[in-house]
Amino acid sequence: MTETVLVVPGDGIGQEVVPAAVEVLEAVADFEFVEADAGDHVKVETGEALPEETYRRATEADATLFGAAGESAADVILPLREAVGSFANVRPARAYPGVDALRPETDLVFVRENTEGVYSGIESEIADGVTTLTRVITDDASRRIADYGFEYAAENGYDDVTVAHKANVMRTTDGQFLESVRSVGDERGAEYDEALMDALAMLLLLRPEEYGVVICPNLAGDMLSDLAAGLVGGLGLLPSANVGPENALFEPVHGSAPDIAGEGVANPAATILSAAMLLEHLEYADEAATVREAVESVLADGPRTPDLGGSASTEDVTAAVVDRL
Repeated sequence: MTETVLVVPGDGIGQEVVPAAVEVLEAVADFEFVEADAGDHVKVETGEALPEETYRRATEADATLFGAAGESAADVILPLREAVGSFANVRPARAYPGVDALRPETDLVFVRENTEGVYSGIESEIADGVTTLTRVITDDASRRIADYGFEYAAENGYDDVTVAHKANVMRTTDGQFLESVRSVGDERGAEYDEALMDALAMLLLLRPEEYGVVICPNLAGDMLSDLAAGLVGGLGLLPSANVGPENALFEPVHGSAPDIAGEGVANPAATILSAAMLLEHLEYADEAATVREAVESVLADGPRTPDLGGSASTEDVTAAVVDRL
């Protein structure tokens, strides 16, 4: 049976890099692509950033490829992650040959809890000028992300696993997270280190080669993975997967980049690498490896987009990847 992939370009450069990734997918696999829309422009036209039809299609598709959303990002990506039942956000950050990386020895994967923490959306104004945010941490969600993170490290050959937390200050919530992860690690007989998330931010800059898989709460994973992008050459190189029990959504870590939207110079690498993760999810392992090899070849030899010091267009880079395929 042919798998269905929902394609949601979204705003800004999402309209340019997602078609590039679809072109690459079409070169290696036979999927049924269904397109839907979401984002700022949809909100202007319809009054809602994420139409009910787009949400429904995400629940029904075998996988979803998403680009970016602008000001309406929280109204789009959080519900889409919910639609696919995502509990884990996986963000690899590695340096590639030929790219001017700050730390070329970097090979990190952030396994981020994707359902709670400060992104639970429980905010309120309790008095004029006084607002609150409720941070939710549960044993079930913490154990689930820990189990996924340890399994990911074992399956992908990462010996170093680090648990990021701030339990010295957020004693109850991050204390819960840390104890739950410890419990899973001990049950699995896994070796791992623990690090305060603020100290880890410094250590990743100084000694990234000492780290592999980082299991972290929601906000910490968001922050640390963006920091890691600076080590490898920028956000244009970071893919991600939002993984559920069966379904999943794939997106580049970068945003809609309105400053370059429409100019045709956006780097499609992160989205194409996200498409490679989609292929893996749908059990096209060989095709995923082939796509990664093609992207790495283009990054090493060119052409390159302006963010990587080149002058190539999005179409130029995409054509080069397809040519290597």
